[in-house]
Formats: sequence, structure tokens, C-alpha cells
Amino acid sequence: MEVVICDDDREVGHVAAAQIAQVVDDRGPSVVLGVATGSSPMSTYAALAELVDAGRLDLSHAQAFALDEYVGLPKGHPQSYHSFIQRHVVEPLHLNPHRVHVPDGTASDLERACIDYELAMAAAGGVDVQILGVGSNGHIGFNEPTSSLSSRTRLKTLTRRTREDNQRFFPTLDAVPTHCLTQGLGTILDARSVVLVASGEHKADAVAAIVEGPVTARRPGSVLQFHRFATIVVDEAAASKLELADYYRQVSSAKPLVPTSTS
Repeated sequence: MEVVICDDDREVGHVAAAQIAQVVDDRGPSVVLGVATGSSPMSTYAALAELVDAGRLDLSHAQAFALDEYVGLPKGHPQSYHSFIQRHVVEPLHLNPHRVHVPDGTASDLERACIDYELAMAAAGGVDVQILGVGSNGHIGFNEPTSSLSSRTRLKTLTRRTREDNQRFFPTLDAVPTHCLTQGLGTILDARSVVLVASGEHKADAVAAIVEGPVTARRPGSVLQFHRFATIVVDEAAASKLELADYYRQVSSAKPLVPTSTS
């Protein structure tokens, strides 16, 4: 696991985008992206859009798979993750919308929809680089605490804390969906590389737990300690509770470039 500490959220986005762009260069035009929703990756998507607009990155032949989707929200709902991906990923990154996949939270058979999603990722050859944020309780995707560390895409019940964190996007807490479809922790670990981004002091406890704490289902993101090529890119505020922060800075400063893969 590599930890990169940046001055602010803007730098987090540019460092993460550079890492993702390197994967695209390595894998070629048919790269498969794993895309996250929420506020954490916004600066990363903005930095990727800058590269696309400058002609330095071409994602027109890429495929993308979203991490999760609320159950019960129609695709056109402004707070559905299908809509989020369309606004913040597909359009600014000039992706082909027919090559972008989001779990179907309105399916009549949700279990079948989860199986089909796993099969679609496998048919695409697997995810080359998975973009992640982290919840304040340490979840990645919507894998809430006590999620199986080998779990696959499935239906999950959201914790009250997660729903309260997301309430800002809805008129009331009651309007926040109670269930979701999410890629599992085992699914995420299948990605060839992972880039997790986090900014702000409110993420400091979660970052410290997943990077330096024990691997435990109480902090689902800690499973990334088992991933061979995981990079954690955080700003100073999110890094404020890391005991080994000085070491991470030393490692980063000794390298001319942030590598695509780490040991």
C-alpha cells in the first residue's frame, strides 16, 4: 500500500488523475475503469477532465463500471448514481455512455441483477483501475461495517450514519434510500489497481483505520491492505491522524513520480 499526502483536495485530484492516466497509457484505449460516486472523487474527475480536454487522455473507447446504486431510485432521479455518473464522469470525460455500466437498483430481481453485473465485469476483462472514496465509518462502495471481506456484488442495507452523511443530497433523512446494490469487497479486490482518495478532517479517523489499523470487517476499507497495488491519496487534513505520516512523506519525496503499482 502506498500513501501519498497532498497539500489540499485539488492536489489530491491531480495526483490521483496522474496515476489513473498512467494506467490508461499502460492498458491501452480499451481500459476498464471502476468509478466511485460521492464528493471524494470529484477533484479527481475534474483533473481527469482537464487531461481529456487538453488532448492528453483519450477515454472514448474505455469501459466503466460504477461501484454502487441506490435501490428504488429511477435512473433519471437527480440523486441516483446513474445520474451522478452521467453528469460527473460520462460527459466531462467523453466516455461512450453505452460502455458505462451502473448496477440496476430498479430491477425486479435484484439478486439476478447483481449476478449479471459480476458477469459483465468479467466479460469486460476485469477492472484495470478502481477509483474509491471512503465513508466516515470506513466503508468503501456501500460495504458497511461487518461486510464479508470476500463479498461480491449484492444488496446491502445502509447504516443510519451513512444515510445521515448522504442526507445533504436529499430533502429529508426519510428520503434517503435505505438499501443499495454495491460491488463487494472481494469484487473490489479483483481490480488490478486501486486509487482511493479522501479529503477533509472528517475523513481522518477512517483513513487512519484503513491504512494503519487492523484488517477488520468493522472498517471494511482496511481490506485494501491485502491489495497488491493500492494507492491512498489524501490531503493533510485527512492524513492528520496517521501515525506514520512522516514516513509516507519521505517515501513520496524520494520518488520522481507516483508509480502505477506499489508493493
